Amino acid sequence: MSGSTFKTNPVALQELLKKCDDGKLQLPDFQRSWVWDEDRIKSLIASISRAFPVGALMTLETGGGVNFKPRPIEGAPETARRVEPAELLLDGQQRMTSLYQVTLRGQVVKTITPKKQPVERWFFIDIRKALDTSVDREEAIISVPADKIVRSDFNRSIDHDYSTTEREFENLVFPLSRAFDGMAWQMEFVTWANANGRMQELWPTVQQFYTEILSNFTGYHVPVIALDKTTTKEAVCTVFEKVNTGGKPLDAFELVTAIYAADGHELRKDWYGEGRDNKGRHGIFVSAQRLADAEKGILANVANTDFLHVISLFHTRDLRRAAAVAANKEGKDFPQITGKRGALLNLPLSAYKKYEKLAEQGFLKAAKFLFTQRVYRLFDLPYQTQIIPLAAILADIGDAWELEGNREKIQQWYWCGVLGELYGSAVETRIARDFQEVPAWLTGGKVPATVSEASFRPDRLKTMRMRLSAAYKGVNALLMKARAQDFRSGQEFDHTVFFGENVDIHHIFPKKWCEDNKIKPDVYDSIINKTPLSYRTNRIIGGVAPSAYLAKLENGSAEATPVDPVRLNGFLASHLIDPALLRTNEFAAFMEARQQALLSLIAQAMGKQVEMPSATVELEYSDELDEDEAEAEFTVAAE
Repeated sequence: MSGSTFKTNPVALQELLKKCDDGKLQLPDFQRSWVWDEDRIKSLIASISRAFPVGALMTLETGGGVNFKPRPIEGAPETARRVEPAELLLDGQQRMTSLYQVTLRGQVVKTITPKKQPVERWFFIDIRKALDTSVDREEAIISVPADKIVRSDFNRSIDHDYSTTEREFENLVFPLSRAFDGMAWQMEFVTWANANGRMQELWPTVQQFYTEILSNFTGYHVPVIALDKTTTKEAVCTVFEKVNTGGKPLDAFELVTAIYAADGHELRKDWYGEGRDNKGRHGIFVSAQRLADAEKGILANVANTDFLHVISLFHTRDLRRAAAVAANKEGKDFPQITGKRGALLNLPLSAYKKYEKLAEQGFLKAAKFLFTQRVYRLFDLPYQTQIIPLAAILADIGDAWELEGNREKIQQWYWCGVLGELYGSAVETRIARDFQEVPAWLTGGKVPATVSEASFRPDRLKTMRMRLSAAYKGVNALLMKARAQDFRSGQEFDHTVFFGENVDIHHIFPKKWCEDNKIKPDVYDSIINKTPLSYRTNRIIGGVAPSAYLAKLENGSAEATPVDPVRLNGFLASHLIDPALLRTNEFAAFMEARQQALLSLIAQAMGKQVEMPSATVELEYSDELDEDEAEAEFTVAAE
């Protein structure tokens, strides 16, 4: 499609508000409820009264390919619900609702205070203050309770009474509910002023108010970006995100929610649930594999768009297969298997219903798989993005993932993605490719690109010092998976021990000892010098030399029973630590030996050879980050 699909025109504010009132201009169902407080409303009214710009609106012409379920603006009459809107308001809901409720609806405004307390308010302009150039215009905009009486002293005293039109005239305040009926209000004022002998005194002020202030409401025009009916769903989403910088962030899920709502399906209820008995998929995922009160489930950060992504992979694969069957061949010109935003926005409700249960099971199986790999907490999850293909693959193959041969291949693929650091950014293409290639590999197909492309440089271990690094987290999980035992208790780090003993990554040669021995943080903070240990064990270690804290473990204390030296050597070895080097505090030799051992562990997990370094570990490194380290520090992780 060529050419512009939008135009920008100034439209009279009164015309826009009248469209809201009669239902010709409505909201798409993804828009949140009106939430502005009375101070923000006053500020908006003050700007209009001075003919100041308040920002552009954006509308979408109905009747095109974007079929959103509409709903009238809040406070519109019931008759508006029976009207088929000509336009939908995509950006400007809060402003238009505020102005509609205050100036056109003719009813008390249900709003909130700045402290979020619900209140009912009428809004007026103090005419004298509004005409006083020394007074801030917002001070001239006043809000009063539903009975239009302002009280003080715990409601015992009446300060102002605007409860009748005559009282408005007496106090010289103008009701903003009549902002577009100002001429009639003036005629009523003239009748009252003549009857009370105040025409000569007050009429010049009222006339000046109408000319200089009230006419700004009737003459006010708002710039409107009007998208026509040919605008695509993806364009609507993109444009909304660019224009609506101060409002509710819009993603594919919100748009799909509004599209499905037009067909009577409540997608938001599927995800967020409703009431105690339906916690929704989000609630199910938050609880999945949660084994400690303080921890959310490993799936807690799965987004609703991630869920749609998996469904889209299945749907677009169906489309591709159908096209291939129809053409009796394979080809790159057939529909692509994808979960990109454009595909999500075009995901039909029928496809969602077809695959929603399968996708849910895929994510729950992914949680179980991650636990088998000793990835227990969100904080320790290497890549949030890799859960998407993992869930899709497990959903696709069903119970076959539990077969030993398949499980080993899936583990290899997973660790190649983690340790090869392949899921850090721009992963949509890789997700789709893995969804196709991994199941095919399990049934005799070629090795997936994620496995064949993954590599691990031997010097990478030296630069892995940041918890944001996926590979850093991966090595920690691999050590627990390799049946490392706690130095103090000798327990392996299954989920019970992990949560019960508050296990985390700790230094082997303590930080204080390293600093006392002039070893740079660049060296001692490397994953080479770290391992999973319980909180109590780390307290015993403290900041002393390894030889000293090993002696403390062997001698025991009031908090811990003595550990036999031979058993302790076994505990150390389970962490790929040479006990002799630790007992003699030989830091450099320890670092070199453990680097070799960790590289062997990584090679085993990736199922491929990893080059072993020939040079010894240097104790001095540059303070500058190398390219790999810089990338690792900016790796997006789920926390």
